[in-house]
Amino acid sequence: MEQNGGSFLAVRRLSGHHHPSPADVVSGSTAWIGRGFSCVCVQRRDSDTRISFDLTPIQEECLQRLQNRIEVPYDSQNREHQEALKALWHASFPGTELLGLVSDQWKEMGWQGKDPSTDFRGGGFISLENLLYFAKNYPKSFEELLCKQNGDRALWEYPFAVAGVNITFMLIQMLDLQAGLFIKLFCAS
Repeated sequence: MEQNGGSFLAVRRLSGHHHPSPADVVSGSTAWIGRGFSCVCVQRRDSDTRISFDLTPIQEECLQRLQNRIEVPYDSQNREHQEALKALWHASFPGTELLGLVSDQWKEMGWQGKDPSTDFRGGGFISLENLLYFAKNYPKSFEELLCKQNGDRALWEYPFAVAGVNITFMLIQMLDLQAGLFIKLFCAS
């Protein structure tokens, strides 16, 4: 493994429209790659410092779509983004009317201020999508964490919603998914 946060995994892109060379590589985490992509080929040579995975064209397309989504910042003027934020509110507090996209109510969810759009800087729109996915697909766990049902809630705690944004941001960083940063040179000798 490389020092200072380097990756121990290399993913080669194999596609029909691109003739791959050993230098076309995406770095990432075995936990994510192993579960998110069933690998075509896993290789490890004594000279390699990383494990190599070859992606099929479909897997490559999925990875590219994910990387494209990561580049989308949250835009408070975008209707789709506004609707997603409202949907998160309704999934979090069903039956409680939202007074506005800028409201002190958002602090109850764990946003730093009354305008949650200012907290999306690091995670972008995908972090809102992830929070909404969590709320819709794992409502019991989401509610337990949001409302701190197991334990006492303290004023000094890390805000739930901001933590969700930061988890998305950290995963993007850990998996080297940001566009322009994910291609690394990998030469097998």
